[in-house]
Amino acid sequence: MGPSRLIKRRSAGSLFIEAMRFVVLSEMFLGCFSASNQPISNRMGHTVVFPLQGNVYPQGFYSVSLRIGNPPKPYTLDIDSGSDLTWLQCDAPCVSCTKAPHPPYKPNKGPITCNDPMCSALHWPSKPPCKASHEQCDYEVSYADHGSSLGVLVHDIFSLQLTNGTLAAPRLAFGCGYDQSYPGPNAPPFVDGVLGLGYGKSSIVTQLRSLGLIRSIVGHCLSGRGGGFLFLGDGLSTTPGIIWTPMSRKSGESAYALGPADLLFNGQNSGVKGLRLVFDSGSSYTYFNAQAYKTTLSLVRKYLNGKLKETADESLPVCWRGAKPFKSIFEVKNYFKPFALSFTKAKSAQLQLPPESYLIISKHGNACLGILNGSEVGLGDSNVIGDIAFQDKMVIYDNERQQIGWVPKDCNKLPKS
Repeated sequence: MGPSRLIKRRSAGSLFIEAMRFVVLSEMFLGCFSASNQPISNRMGHTVVFPLQGNVYPQGFYSVSLRIGNPPKPYTLDIDSGSDLTWLQCDAPCVSCTKAPHPPYKPNKGPITCNDPMCSALHWPSKPPCKASHEQCDYEVSYADHGSSLGVLVHDIFSLQLTNGTLAAPRLAFGCGYDQSYPGPNAPPFVDGVLGLGYGKSSIVTQLRSLGLIRSIVGHCLSGRGGGFLFLGDGLSTTPGIIWTPMSRKSGESAYALGPADLLFNGQNSGVKGLRLVFDSGSSYTYFNAQAYKTTLSLVRKYLNGKLKETADESLPVCWRGAKPFKSIFEVKNYFKPFALSFTKAKSAQLQLPPESYLIISKHGNACLGILNGSEVGLGDSNVIGDIAFQDKMVIYDNERQQIGWVPKDCNKLPKS
């Protein structure tokens, strides 16, 4: 099968849904790779750091630039800790590609076949929907915002520079997406694809660990002023002051989840207890279940007590206006009080949510609530902590020790090598 033309098909058995922007993959699957992907060297303990672009509002996402292929070409990817599979818009040729910063990726070799262990890992617990082992490995991923990508698995070189100056060129598996769909009212992100940062076997992080390049640790630091940095590996996991909490993993799930947690408002218990939370850098805002959201909105309204007037704004469902348009969050934060999430299984562990971690200032100068009702977008009883809450914090997902940590940080400064 020629590298420039991959067979486009939708197999009913190949549907692979990410109900909350994470792919369901095996925690127990013993991954292995083809002979061409043998470990480069035992460089455990090293880190790769990437600068980020983007913001919570108005862009709604943070992205990273990666160099892929031989010769390497730049691609801009939406960083997503809520999913595993990395994919690029792909000229195979492309049936439906959205506007993007760069031309679609062109595969220079044939696709990964169904007998490759990566294909089995991707489709676990089901078997790959293939009639023969030599067929291409199809994928289809769907996200909570109803966006989706259809394509096949391929592999190519990723050009990476470790913080010790070493250059690495691992050959990694990712999705060649030739059919993207974004049926929602908002325009799709202006990116070339998605960088899946979960801990499943198809994740770039897991693949790099299997090659002996890094430990299975990933972190991000999102600046409230825009930009920030992303890192892979354990070089920053010993930063002083990190608050660690154990992950809350369910069998067959690859979400970065933790809890239970109680919701506090202005230092007092709100009555909302036992929340299980998913940390998802692919979500712009925070989503609570219906009851937690109702309580949150009630507490904010009660404290405001009419000091600001609610107003319609297309940016978000609930917004307030002042006597004149607000220019920054610092003009409005004194009208609001902080929330916090207190984790009952981690002594004294709290995720602080000051007003700037749950409010945005819209283009109309209104203060809008960046905590939304998850039940209205199909999340059911789930609770998702998104980018708005991560601003000006370094968040670390340590899969080696099964824990998640965070610490206040100036995310505008890249870590020193």
